[in-house]
Amino acid sequence: RKMAAAINIQSNCSEEEWKARQRLASCYRIFAYLGWDEMIFNHITLKVPGEDEAFLINPYGLHFSEVTASTLVKVDIEGNTLDGSTFPVNKAGFTQHSLFHRELPDVHAIIHTHTTATMAVSSVEGGLQPINFYAAAIVPRLAYHKFEGITVHEDEGPRFLASLGKRRMMMLENHGPVVMGRTLEQAFLNHWVLQRACEIQMQTLSMGKPIMIGEEVIKKHLDNLSQASIDPMKQGVPEFDAMVRLVDREDRSWRE
Repeated sequence: RKMAAAINIQSNCSEEEWKARQRLASCYRIFAYLGWDEMIFNHITLKVPGEDEAFLINPYGLHFSEVTASTLVKVDIEGNTLDGSTFPVNKAGFTQHSLFHRELPDVHAIIHTHTTATMAVSSVEGGLQPINFYAAAIVPRLAYHKFEGITVHEDEGPRFLASLGKRRMMMLENHGPVVMGRTLEQAFLNHWVLQRACEIQMQTLSMGKPIMIGEEVIKKHLDNLSQASIDPMKQGVPEFDAMVRLVDREDRSWRE
């Protein structure tokens, strides 16, 4: 039955869309593998190639470890289901993600999680501190947005955009991160770096007074990283592919 559903979805979408579905499904499995899942909640969305007004989101009710290419839901910018899916979509996830997809043409992938480390750091005064290697690469690029409750109200949209500015990573205070990217792989890698920075901060602050990294060193660190970085469209691809291989050792069903 699952295979039949997969064949049906695949036969009704472009080759590019099917590849995007498989890539996004594998990303959900990676997040589950790394423990970045949260019951049936949270979202990773991806623009459908060639269709700027359509994107893929997880079906509400499935755990990240259950998501497959064919169970992802294709919706338009207004929230209408485009692929005949019978799965519902989480309104909170749609409200936030559709806003960013609609207003930010450079953003093709968006991640929102509730990992313990990122939620903890988003809930402490001062947020992410420049006290470790990973944080030094993130702090200057991280925006913050005051907590206004669950993100189901469209009138919060302009405030989201004002808080974000030109940055593409944002901490929703007392809530968790929103990480965006030109590609899914770029967003994944940025989320990984942010997660590591937060994990290490939690451990460091439990030990005593941290050693702060100065602004000049941070600037030099970012300059050196930018010189060493590859084509932005390829950022995160080797790391992502390595994680797919790890996931495949346990379960390859995300392809269906």
